[in-house]
Amino acid sequence: MKEKAKILLVEDDLNLGFLLSEFLENEGYEVKLCRDGESGLVAFKRQSFDLCLIDVMMPNMDGFTFAERMKNLGNKAPFLFLTARSLKEDKLRGFELGADDYVTKPFDEDELLCRIKVLIKRKDALSPSAENHPAFSIGSYEFDYSRQELRRKDAVWRLTETESEVLKLLCQHQNQILRRDDAVEKIYGKRDYFLGRSFDVFISKLRKLLQEDDAISIDNVFKVGFILNVKGGS
Repeated sequence: MKEKAKILLVEDDLNLGFLLSEFLENEGYEVKLCRDGESGLVAFKRQSFDLCLIDVMMPNMDGFTFAERMKNLGNKAPFLFLTARSLKEDKLRGFELGADDYVTKPFDEDELLCRIKVLIKRKDALSPSAENHPAFSIGSYEFDYSRQELRRKDAVWRLTETESEVLKLLCQHQNQILRRDDAVEKIYGKRDYFLGRSFDVFISKLRKLLQEDDAISIDNVFKVGFILNVKGGS
C-alpha cells in the first residue's frame, strides 16, 4: 500500500487549520498542523514532508521568514503560501523565496486540492526511484535530475524541485526555444501571470549557477521564451 503523502500546514487560524486538516486527511493525506512559524520549524526539523502549506500573516514569525528559515535548513519540498494578502508585491516576494504557488484567501478547497496534487505528483516524479531520468551534460556541468544535483569539477549544488524542473526543460530544449507559457503550464499545471514571474526568478537563479562556463548562456527570446545556448552542444 502506498504511503500517505505528508503535509506540513502552518496556519495560526485554528478554525481554518482544523477544517483544512480534516479536509486533506479525508482526501488521503497525513497532515501536521502548527500554529506559528516557530513550531512549524520544530516539526520541519523532526521529520520530512512532501509539501508545506504556509500562512503568511502569523505571530512571532511570519510565513516569509519561515520559508527563508526552511530554505536555510536545506528544504527541497515544494511549498505554497496561503494568505489574505493579495498585493502584487507580496506575491512576487513569495515566488522570489521559491514558493511553488500562492493561494489567496478565501479559496475553494477543491481548487487548492488540485494544486496540491500537481505539486506532489511533480515531487514523486523527481524521486530517486523514478525511471528514465538521465543526467544531462551542459558544457562543463553535469545535471543529475533524479538527485537534484548540478556539478562542475569538485563543486556540487543542490537544486530545489522547481529549479530541477526548469533546468530539465531547458536541457531537453538545449539550443532550441523553450516557450515560456508552455513551460509554466507544464511545471505549475496552469498559465498565470504571477507563476510566470516565479518562473523568471528560477531562470535568473539558474543563470547564476551556470555563469562559471562562458560557453553557456540562457538567452531571452522576446515575448516567446528562453534558449539554453551551449556552444558545441546538440
